[in-house]
Amino acid sequence: MQEDMRLSVFAEKKDKQLIYSPEKCIGCGTCVQACPKGNLAIGAVGAITRGLVDADFLEMKEREACLVCGICAKACPTGALEMKQEGKTITDKSYLFRAMKPTSVNESCVHCGLCEDICPQGCIEVTRDISADGKLKLVGKTNIDTECCVHCGWCAAVCPVNAISVEKPFEGHWARDEDVCQTCHTCVEVCPANAIFNKKAKPGERVEKITHRPDACIYCGACAVACPVDAIDVRKTAILPDMEKKGVLEKKLLEKPAPETMLRTCLETDEAACLGCGNCVIVCPVNALSDCELAAGHLNNMDEKALLGVKNGRIKVIDQDRCGADGACAMICPVDAIRLVKREVK
Repeated sequence: MQEDMRLSVFAEKKDKQLIYSPEKCIGCGTCVQACPKGNLAIGAVGAITRGLVDADFLEMKEREACLVCGICAKACPTGALEMKQEGKTITDKSYLFRAMKPTSVNESCVHCGLCEDICPQGCIEVTRDISADGKLKLVGKTNIDTECCVHCGWCAAVCPVNAISVEKPFEGHWARDEDVCQTCHTCVEVCPANAIFNKKAKPGERVEKITHRPDACIYCGACAVACPVDAIDVRKTAILPDMEKKGVLEKKLLEKPAPETMLRTCLETDEAACLGCGNCVIVCPVNALSDCELAAGHLNNMDEKALLGVKNGRIKVIDQDRCGADGACAMICPVDAIRLVKREVK
């Protein structure tokens, strides 16, 4: 798997290199929080996750300004950033990803396959067959790809014989403002641990807009980074692995809000293709936050909308800078008259 990954050299000085592996990145922005120079940019995590923008979650603003200190790589919970010295990866225990105990399975495993079915990252493979010794049991192997594991704990939770051990990267606090949340589902799709979901309501039942699974959450902050209306607050309260020089990262990460996101996309419209239906205006979570009636389909209000509006039967972008880059407008448009395109980070 590692051999198939794309690797980007973010910065280098003398014999050291900072390497980024986009396939391992979950868009959490922990590295952005840790960077002492504020030289990393993250944004459009929702649109990228949804496949609406061809880009990586993370960018380096100025390669020349990078100190190649490795603090970002030390903080990364998935190993998407790594430091190399003289071409060899530095693997000491001052790096969170290296200090975490790998998710492992012991001999009690019955190869039932529940862990494979539930893993949100698809990094577990179970091979099994019927025992040939005359006993009613399965034999086989349960392989966990520790390079893509995010340590969410789903596998350990569903294992019927407690054969799997998981160590999480962080403890934390997760909160959401019910009044601000517009149920755009960006957080649900972005979460690498399947820790956020929408409850199914029975007829006449009222449920919260978004529900959080604390036991699955790794408190990475990807949901907060991706939320287009800043309705979610994630704070790390502890770094759990026994890592070297932990105090440096604790000062950078603990009790800090999600990093500020960069507007890495812009909205393009095709007025000739636009039908003027207003679907994008209604579904836009930024619009809905500014006008609660919009989410119910009320387009008759002629007051100027926050981000998107229909004027003279055609879609208009009113304030580009307010876009949350979730991509809801592009997904709902029936004629591809609005889209997000990548723009350079300044």
